[in-house]
Amino acid sequence: MIKWDDFECVELRVGTIIEVLDFLEAKKPSYKLKIDFGDNIGIKKSSAQITDLYKHEDLLGKQVIGVVNFQPKQIGPYISECLITGFVQNDGAVVLAVPDKQVKNGLKLA
Repeated sequence: MIKWDDFECVELRVGTIIEVLDFLEAKKPSYKLKIDFGDNIGIKKSSAQITDLYKHEDLLGKQVIGVVNFQPKQIGPYISECLITGFVQNDGAVVLAVPDKQVKNGLKLA
C-alpha cells in the first residue's frame, strides 16, 4: 500500500505524439517518440516498445498518458525523458493508456 501523498508525487500528464521514429539501435523493437505535453512542460522524448500493435501513422497525433517527472534514463544511445503508460498483455504486446476524449496537453491525471 502507498500513501495518497506518494501517488500525488507522480506527474501523470496527457500529451500528443508529434514525432515517431524507428529505434534501430534498441535491443527490442521500439520507437523513439516526441510528445508535446503543453506549454508548461514542453516536448519530451521517450522510447516505447509498442511496435506490435502500433504503426507510425497510428501514433502521430495520438494523445497518451505519460509520467513526466522521472529522471532521464539512458536507453542505449538514446535518453528517454518520460514514460508512456500502457497495459502489457499476456503476449507482451502493449496497449497504450489514452484519454477517451481529446483534452488539453499537460493536464494531470487525477
